[in-house]
Amino acid sequence: MSTSAPPEQPAKALRSDGLEARNRLLDAALTLFADKGFAKTSTREIAQAAHANIASISYYFGDKEGLYRAMFEDPRFNPQIDPTQVARSAPQDIRSTIDIMLRGFVEPLKAGEQARQCMKLHFREMVEPTGMWQVEIDTNIKPAHEALALALARYLNVDEADDDIHRIAFQIAGLGIMLHVGMDVVQSIRPELIASSEALDIYHARLVDSGMALVEAEAARRAQLKKSKNQTRPKGKNAL
Repeated sequence: MSTSAPPEQPAKALRSDGLEARNRLLDAALTLFADKGFAKTSTREIAQAAHANIASISYYFGDKEGLYRAMFEDPRFNPQIDPTQVARSAPQDIRSTIDIMLRGFVEPLKAGEQARQCMKLHFREMVEPTGMWQVEIDTNIKPAHEALALALARYLNVDEADDDIHRIAFQIAGLGIMLHVGMDVVQSIRPELIASSEALDIYHARLVDSGMALVEAEAARRAQLKKSKNQTRPKGKNAL
């Protein structure tokens, strides 16, 4: 498979039965690609696992690469952050911005085993790259990060995001990423924390609290730094 992104396939209007068939193919592809990788998985295997005709892959996705792209980006269990949503948040409403960002990580976990398979797929993609991970960084992760950094800069009254603001943006995203990377650890130590939609909603609320704590700590640090500079600055002619 080329490292360049496969071409976009034209969207097809689907009836409910067509959507169901398409999702069956995506679900089967997720399991097989996560377990075996892109190169070692055949479209025939996917079609058989989905109880579908192999021609349906061409119909819905164009080819194997198109199916892989669609499966990799499936919003049902793959975190997708809308940067325009993040960027629209008013500067004074940074909590809503963080809420939007972290909800994109928590909601897919409600898909259960499919979320686990999706994380496994991401790990495999890093070990056996096809180019989709870079596409994910360029089209989803980077724009979302930049939108969050912009919102943080506005909230902290900074003209342009500096290194510390970018650090906070990575730290906030890391709160959500840890839920995916450490899913098995949480399951082993405290499974009730992610055992239901209600539990995940509580977890999400606590993550937002943690994100706000990071932001407020940075705001306090900057205020103290500004105060210290003002106290040490020479005043008037007598200071010369």
